[in-house]
Amino acid sequence: MTVIYGHRGAKGEVPENTLASFQQCLKHGVRRCELDLHLSRDGELMVIHDPTLKRTTGRRGKVVEHDAAELVGYDARKGGPEAVSPCPIPRLEELFQHCDFEHWQLEVKSASKVRAARMVEAIAELAERYKLTEKITVTSSSREVLGALQRLTPHLQRGLVAEYAWLDPLKVAKHYGCHLLALNWTLCTPERLLKAQKAGLHVSVWTVNEPALMRRLADFGVDSIITDFPGVAVQTLG
Repeated sequence: MTVIYGHRGAKGEVPENTLASFQQCLKHGVRRCELDLHLSRDGELMVIHDPTLKRTTGRRGKVVEHDAAELVGYDARKGGPEAVSPCPIPRLEELFQHCDFEHWQLEVKSASKVRAARMVEAIAELAERYKLTEKITVTSSSREVLGALQRLTPHLQRGLVAEYAWLDPLKVAKHYGCHLLALNWTLCTPERLLKAQKAGLHVSVWTVNEPALMRRLADFGVDSIITDFPGVAVQTLG
């Protein structure tokens, strides 16, 4: 049975990585989500994909140059699907308070050694506070981040995000003791999938938006798909 994760909430339906987007995902009955994290200047975990503010808010500068209290005042609906009301950048804590997901994939983008350490420790602390440690997998394509997870927060589940095949994703995932492999769908061959599952990895494939592709990957036997359209995925996969 292939399970469904909402990509940045319901990115195809509501502006990505906003509370409204995650609530939309839950409205479809999809209780698993994927999101992206960056640190604010004052060390809070903010839910936004890019390191800069331009694409989603139209503002200048980097996330890390602003305090959390400023960031939550920025409207993040630029360039996304139409939204009537403002959609602020949320703190991760706000989502933990308002969204009852049964599993979260928290993606940490590449980071310096110092920032990677700060981020994984902040995630561990927040997860513990909200009793969500068992419901979280922290994912990254960054070796710094995966190394920090292994070293500093070994109790958190880890996942490798693999976009390109130039490094053997299975080898890298094994090296960092990963539990999950988030695989770009173009890399998901039946052979690689089988090998990964035999190695005990949950294989989550992204970003899958076409019903025909959803069906094909489900037939392959992927453990989960990550989609911008959780409503379409529910209709397609039942």
